[in-house]
Amino acid sequence: MKKPAVLPSNILLDAVIKGLDDVKGHDIKIIDLSTIENAMSAFFVIAHGNSQTQVSALASSVEKVVNESIDEKPMSVQGLRNGEWAILDYFDVVVHVFHKDVRNRYALEELWGDAEIRSYDFETSVKLEEQA
Repeated sequence: MKKPAVLPSNILLDAVIKGLDDVKGHDIKIIDLSTIENAMSAFFVIAHGNSQTQVSALASSVEKVVNESIDEKPMSVQGLRNGEWAILDYFDVVVHVFHKDVRNRYALEELWGDAEIRSYDFETSVKLEEQA
């Protein structure tokens, strides 16, 4: 069976969240850019780890879970060398994994004030809050 040309974003998003959840990613935020004109993707997913090792493990886990569950690989993976930041680009979903201190410095959530931002809590596995 041939793979669909465009994977529904919500299926990919669920796999990304599971990958972050498996390694206990902290403060997972889902930024919905689908209603923003000229946005580069449908969703940004942002999470952080408390160590360089955890940042690398989070990025690896996302890659592994997405590949195993829906047979997708990122278009590119950047930033893994120093363990402070990694980006996995799946076209419609772009995953940013930061070291906690670096995440505070870049504050990506604040750049998209006109987008819907949801939080995901891995301890209860439910989306907690919605912000406009």
